[in-house]
Amino acid sequence: MNATADPLPIRSVEFLGGMASAQGWRPDATLPEVAFWGRSNVGKSSLINCLVRRKKVARVSTTPGRTREINFFSVNGTFVLADLPGYGYARASKTARASWRPLIESYLASSQQLRGVVLLLDVRHDPSEADRGVLDLLGGVGVPVLIVATKTDKLSARGLAARIAALVRALGVEEDVVLPVSSVTGAGRDELAASVMALFDQPPWRNS
Repeated sequence: MNATADPLPIRSVEFLGGMASAQGWRPDATLPEVAFWGRSNVGKSSLINCLVRRKKVARVSTTPGRTREINFFSVNGTFVLADLPGYGYARASKTARASWRPLIESYLASSQQLRGVVLLLDVRHDPSEADRGVLDLLGGVGVPVLIVATKTDKLSARGLAARIAALVRALGVEEDVVLPVSSVTGAGRDELAASVMALFDQPPWRNS
């Protein structure tokens, strides 16, 4: 039996640079773009590395909340992946916790080729106040959102099914909207890749 074809074969990944301030540099909006976002300890960098099949593309920090820039990567020379700074780290100062909003709002306003935002939630916990605030922000803007449940390897199959059901209830969405993924085992990577590629089949959300 032939293995299922990879929905996102990786040929190249190139770091383009970082956007450090609301009016700062960002890549020219010529390629379609998808952004990844989540709480500071949700495993975002590990998930990005899993998606692009590289170990150190996105930096995995031992200090949650450390990254304060939006980092851009060109994948296969055909689309751009934006790694947004994590939010909601409790030990950060109020100023630091609030600093992401102007940066993100500017990014959303200036990203003419944005196809969607992949929002990461820790499958073991219900959405936090910060998670709900981000969902409200994205919903208010109108950008398509794909929800990924991370750290699924930390639960049994039965426990995972129960937690996915709990997330679905808490978010008020259909079950197929929430994708369970483990960056440790790779489970769900291809499903995530297929969903990301499906976003690129859509026009920029402002024009849809």
